[in-house]
Amino acid sequence: MRARDRTAVSALRATLAALDNAEAVPMDEAKQAGAVELSPVGVGATEAARRGLSEAEVRDIVRAEIAERLDAAARLTAPAHAERAARLRTEAAVLLRLLDSAA
Repeated sequence: MRARDRTAVSALRATLAALDNAEAVPMDEAKQAGAVELSPVGVGATEAARRGLSEAEVRDIVRAEIAERLDAAARLTAPAHAERAARLRTEAAVLLRLLDSAA
């Protein structure tokens, strides 16, 4: 990361966001506030507990991110999109190396 590898940073940020989204509590499980006067008060009073992901779920999400990038790269067949397709393939390779090193 010190070399400012923008492709790797982009892939890691997007994957971290996907993991963060997967930890979010679905709206139907989150507590809904009623009247304003009954609302909780104080710092963090409205925070919902995040759900924890198992290692298998994390690996599945990273694999899905890899597949998404490879699928998008495969769809970009026009010569004008060659650079974007190469970047997507590089991002997938970064994630694959990360997944392999964690196993």
